[in-house]
Amino acid sequence: MAKLVTIFGGSGFLGRYIARRMAQEGWRVRVAVRRPNEAIFVRPYGVVGQVEPVFANIRDDASVRAVARGADAVVNCVGTFDWRGRNAFEAVQAEGAARIARIAAEEGVERMVHISAIGADPEGPSRYQRTKAEGERRVLEAMPQAVILRPSVVFGPEDNFFNRFAGMTRISPILPVIGGATRFQPVYVDDVAQAAVLGVTGRAAPGVYELGGPDVESFRELMVQMLGVIRRRRLVLSLPFWLGWLMAAGFDLLETATLGLIHNGVLTRDQLKSLRRDNVVAPDARGFADLGIEPSAMEAVLPDYLWRFRPSGQYAEIKDSARNLRSR
Repeated sequence: MAKLVTIFGGSGFLGRYIARRMAQEGWRVRVAVRRPNEAIFVRPYGVVGQVEPVFANIRDDASVRAVARGADAVVNCVGTFDWRGRNAFEAVQAEGAARIARIAAEEGVERMVHISAIGADPEGPSRYQRTKAEGERRVLEAMPQAVILRPSVVFGPEDNFFNRFAGMTRISPILPVIGGATRFQPVYVDDVAQAAVLGVTGRAAPGVYELGGPDVESFRELMVQMLGVIRRRRLVLSLPFWLGWLMAAGFDLLETATLGLIHNGVLTRDQLKSLRRDNVVAPDARGFADLGIEPSAMEAVLPDYLWRFRPSGQYAEIKDSARNLRSR
């Protein structure tokens, strides 16, 4: 019988790519999510019955045990940017990760891949970074042979990074950025998925890997590159951190005052703290080279999905060709 992998958060941005690759590897795939009915789209990743969405809540032992039982490997893709509520940093990134690893060990699961993030640090300035580090520590405590992947900002068709800022250019002549000098090393989502598959199948040695693409750019430089891809002229305005702090505090206060009815999806004070540190692969870290993976460059991927933000959308190339013909 084909081996079985349970992917927690398997319908999310990264999780769906791992699920697809694991199905291509011939594995049976359990996509463990809170809302299985919204994850039905993963079923066509394999043959009938090969990929199935199932219910799981990583805050509940019985729920996690039910989907981990019988699995040969588990992958934890669950993360959050929520700073308050039942699914805040500690509950998801520390306690949730620890619960999955502990129960996987108790159920005799052979391998675990845990998705963390560059910047995970027990002494980090933000709760996001500290809880990521705590999750890593507790995963390795329960599953010492786990593979931990720390990607930089992940990009791809469903991302909430380039898509978000490209969308802003449709309604504003100004593109404000805070921490414009902070450096990032964006990594293509399917490259991270490929690394996860190597961990699940035992083709990657246990340990921590930091994953970044071939391009290291400042936040401001990334926005300029994105504008070039979508062919829009916008003023990229770098705002000082003190102004960002006032904005983030206001958004956080609004969320608190409305008891979460108005969610702060713009900028939180915790995100601002993370932005003070570069998000790049450490010089001495293991990475893609150790996994035998050649990471994809942004310029090879961004046009494939950001074209819809161009003023002429899918017709931009046709218009350029017609313009060239007229000029001749």
